[in-house]
Amino acid sequence: MISIKNILTKQISSIMSLFNQINTDIKHAMLNKEKEKLEALRAIKAAFLIAKTEKGSSDELSSEKEISVIQKLVKQRKDSANLYTENNRPELAEKENKEVEFISVYLPKQMTEEEITNELTSIISELGASSMKDMGKVMGIATKKMAGKADGKIISAKVKELLS
Repeated sequence: MISIKNILTKQISSIMSLFNQINTDIKHAMLNKEKEKLEALRAIKAAFLIAKTEKGSSDELSSEKEISVIQKLVKQRKDSANLYTENNRPELAEKENKEVEFISVYLPKQMTEEEITNELTSIISELGASSMKDMGKVMGIATKKMAGKADGKIISAKVKELLS
């Protein structure tokens, strides 16, 4: 049974900026004594604050910038987990993977391979791209359209496949 609290929380969170949502979730993690989740949320908040104070940025982060910051954090943790696994440190890799789970919640739903292919096919036909020479044009538009919804490496591999 869906509770009214869950429905209201989802409605409020869709209105709130991601930064405010993170702050709220930090409070909940503190109250519930969720140490690992709290650590991951604080990392997000710290990254947001750093992004806000970077040269040329405004006081508020755009939703695109927030998503890119979170993507960067996820990528860093995945890379760290891979390194720890390679160096036979499974306990550290597990910690990084748990943080990836907590942080990934704030990313938009990821596109399936089929959705990526369909989107890229339409971009290629719009541009009239026919060879690898056009990859830069296709990638420029594709990365903007699919920002936060698909990994850049996957997009790049699919574009190469479609233009070959």
